[in-house]
Order: sequence, then structure tokens, then C-alpha cells
Amino acid sequence: MEGLLPDLEVVRKDFPILSRTTPDGRPLVYLDSANTSQKPQVVIDAMVDHLERHNANVARAMHLLGAEATEAFEGGRDKVASFIGAPERDEVIFTKNASEALNLVANTLALPGPRQVGPGDVVVTTEMEHHSNIVPWQMLTQRTGADLRWFTFDDRGLLDLSQVEELITERTKVVTFTWVSNMLGTINPVAELTRRAHEVGAIVVVDASQAAPQLPIDLAAMAPEERPDVVVFTGHKVVGPTGIGVLWGRRGLLEELPPFLGGGEMIETVTMERSTYAGLPHKFEAGTPPIVESVGLGAAVDYLAALDMEAVHRHEQAITAYALDGLAGVPGLKVLGPLDAGLRGGAISFELDGVHPHDVAQVLDVRGVAVRAGHHCARPAHAKFGVQSSTRMSSYLYTTPAEIDALVEALHYTRSYFKVD
Repeated sequence: MEGLLPDLEVVRKDFPILSRTTPDGRPLVYLDSANTSQKPQVVIDAMVDHLERHNANVARAMHLLGAEATEAFEGGRDKVASFIGAPERDEVIFTKNASEALNLVANTLALPGPRQVGPGDVVVTTEMEHHSNIVPWQMLTQRTGADLRWFTFDDRGLLDLSQVEELITERTKVVTFTWVSNMLGTINPVAELTRRAHEVGAIVVVDASQAAPQLPIDLAAMAPEERPDVVVFTGHKVVGPTGIGVLWGRRGLLEELPPFLGGGEMIETVTMERSTYAGLPHKFEAGTPPIVESVGLGAAVDYLAALDMEAVHRHEQAITAYALDGLAGVPGLKVLGPLDAGLRGGAISFELDGVHPHDVAQVLDVRGVAVRAGHHCARPAHAKFGVQSSTRMSSYLYTTPAEIDALVEALHYTRSYFKVD
């Protein structure tokens, strides 16, 4: 199939878990990568090596292990900065996940400072967001008296951009949206929305949790007026470990924001009367950071860079197009989101008429096919379609056409099992 990664079977062998079988001997078909990605051996090896040979706390010890651990931890930051084309490596902040990164921004914007959000101000988001990019902004506006407004989307799963002039005005202080929807799969127009927000002086915060795994991101190459002010993503979706997230922020903005958490290493001086704070990035990294997780994330983004993110994106587009074609042949199945693979990422949510999403997922699991069922932390997006939940398949760089065939066959079996033919 045109567009697939070269040597796909060789790539699959990099991921040990893909060789396992289910308890009844079926091959594992993993189609839940939007939930979390599987990990290549190089990531596992890097983390084990660090724990076995270099384990120590960072930026605190003068001994050999401390120096090695610090170098490895900061090396992870360098690799992440390179992976996303960060203009400066000190603009990369490590958090525990993308949710914490978004909360960091929302919470600090509520505190006194030049960017403080207050009564009469407006925060704009969209109704296709993950809850992690809705709830923190609800909490911010409730605390500050600001207003929360949002873009709606149409039946195709595309943002209604006719609302731009109405929503993004001189009152707008923050515009925040997902780069790629985790439920609809929609790829949003980052440059267009950012440019408009910057015209009114608003901060732009982009959730790239589903974009970073499958789209090439080069922040330095973006025109300044089209470059978001903050981009966040999580390590475990980019073939890295859990427990680490990334916040990239424009230096000028990060310097204006007050610290999020207080504690060790985020300070410059401390007396009983007052404290002064460290510079970037440590100002936002209180306490012991995710050390071995940084090592693993560094190995993960190196792995992706070696594959070439343009090639990864082409693979995802090819597999997504193939999946959409296959799903279209399942009677009673409705895809929630764009039907054009060029408009979306690899997460495809769907309904199967007459069968509850949880039942679909359970039967597929018996057939060795792993998908997700539920609201996918996107209740407002589901409500738009008048449903509470859906089944979601999500591919990644290791997904094969044969695995999509297995999914489609299992869905036909599911209809037969529940006698909805």
C-alpha cells in the first residue's frame, strides 16, 4: 500500500509487545494508540540502563552519579526541544502529563501579573476538546469572573470558523484548542486561529497530545504571528513513558507568568520573609522531576526522528484512509468525525447501530482486537451527536492493513453475534 512506512515489519519488531498473543492464541491487534502508544525496545533499554547504572537525583549532588543523572535528564530536554523545533531549549518545561501542563497555564493566568485574567475578559476554547482542555479553563473563569466561550463544530466534525469574528475579540485573553481531536480525529487550522488570536493580543494555548505523535512540528519554522504561545503534549503517546509531559512556551510569556508550584529547585533564594525564583525552565519544575522518564522520552523522540515524522504522518494518513474505507463497508456503522483522511488523524470514533460501544469493545477484545469504548474524556463532543459514548479505534506507526482487516472482520462478527443483521 502506498504511503506505509518502509520496512514496516522491521519497525514492528522494535516493539516487543506486538509479538505477544492473547490467552487463546490470537495475535494481538492493538488499535488503542490514541489512548497510549506502545514502547520500542530502545526506550525500554534506555530507562533500564539509567536505573541500573546512572540513578541519582539531579541538580543536587556533586558526585559522579548525580552529574550523570543531571546530564541525562537535561539531555532529554535537548532532544525534546529538537523534536518540536523549539526556538530555545529552556522554553521546554517538564510536567507529569499534558493535563498538568494545561493546568499550569490556566492556574498561573489567575494569579497577579501582567497576564492575569479578570472580570470582563474572555477565554475561548472549542467543544471538541479533551476534558483536560475544558475543565482547567472553567476553573479559571469561575475563579476570576472571566467568561468562557467556545467554537462549535459541524456534522462533519470541523470547527465552525464563521464564528471567528464573534468569538475572538478585543476582550479575548486566551484562545485554546486541540491541534488534533482525540475523539473526532479532526486536524484544526493552528496557523489560522493563532494568527487571528494574536491580532487581538490573545495568548494561544494548543493541546498537541494527539498531534505530536503523528504530525511533524517545527515551532521555529512557523511565522511568529502563526506560532502558538504554548504547546503541550504527553510522553506516553509518542512511544515514551507515562509520568512525563511537555510544555513548550514562548520565553517572553513564561517569564511573565508566576510559578505554578513552590518547592525545591524552583527557587533562587529563600529567606523566612520572601523567596526569589529560578530562571527558565526550573522556575516551573518544583521538586524532584521525572528523571528516568526524561531519559525514556529522549530516546522516544530520537526514535521518531530517525523514522522521520513526515513518513510517520504519511503512514497514518494511508492507514486512516484504509480504515475509513473498511468501516464504510460495515452495515449500521457511523463514523463520528471527518470522512476524509486528509482532514484527520488516526483516531476514528464510531457507533454501531443496535450495539452498545462497551459491548462492541468487549467482543472485539475476545477476537484479539484492542479498542477503546466510552466518552474518551470528550463528553461535549459526544453530546453534539446526541450520544454519551462511542467505540474508538486508533492506529499508529506500527499499524498494518492486516490489522485493519481484522478489525473490520471482528465488527461484522459483532453484528452477527448481537443479531443486528
